Amino acid sequence: MVTSLGRHPLRPSILLQLKQNLILREIPTGAWDPLERVLEVCDYRKGEPLVHQGTTSMEQFFILEGILKRVVSNAGGKEMILRFAAETDMDTSYAAWRLRTPVPYSIVAVTGVRVARVSMPHWVEFLDIQASIKSQFEYEVMRLMSEVMAHTITLHLLDAPGRVARFERKHPDLVGRIPNKELASYLNLTPETLSRLKQRRVVARTTGIGSSTKSQAG
Repeated sequence: MVTSLGRHPLRPSILLQLKQNLILREIPTGAWDPLERVLEVCDYRKGEPLVHQGTTSMEQFFILEGILKRVVSNAGGKEMILRFAAETDMDTSYAAWRLRTPVPYSIVAVTGVRVARVSMPHWVEFLDIQASIKSQFEYEVMRLMSEVMAHTITLHLLDAPGRVARFERKHPDLVGRIPNKELASYLNLTPETLSRLKQRRVVARTTGIGSSTKSQAG
């Protein structure tokens, strides 16, 4: 379901959610009207794609409820999850827009998701008249790219317990919210291995007995 923000029956509460977003919370009060006119509120079912890898139709997403994943796949259908994002976070096709290339990944709903979205031309037009927001946004895009790179590196540098520990340390807000199969794929583990490691960590926290892992990168 897609509804313009101005016509959405939950507009007041959605505006409050948007004003908690890591990018939008810095927007001056007087700058909201032009952005609100081009924002749409969209609901997606679990497993539904918001963006298809290879598309040239690009959008900016602000997450209101639920969890998204950024994922790449090869011609054989093998997938790699690059990152997860939840409430107050965002996902975007901005880098591909600037590079004039197709989007190199898909964005997919991990759970039921509600987002506010805006087409990339409208978002770029808004950024061009809001220099401070543009600077913050572009910094965040670079941070996300760095995050994806760090995750990819740690898949090679850390053992399985270290990968689980790093995820829990870096993303405490997502612990317990991501389906085991999805998190196992992200950490390059089998669901069974992930379940065993999570149980060991619960026991270790309860008894105060730690387990040795390789040095935690990132």
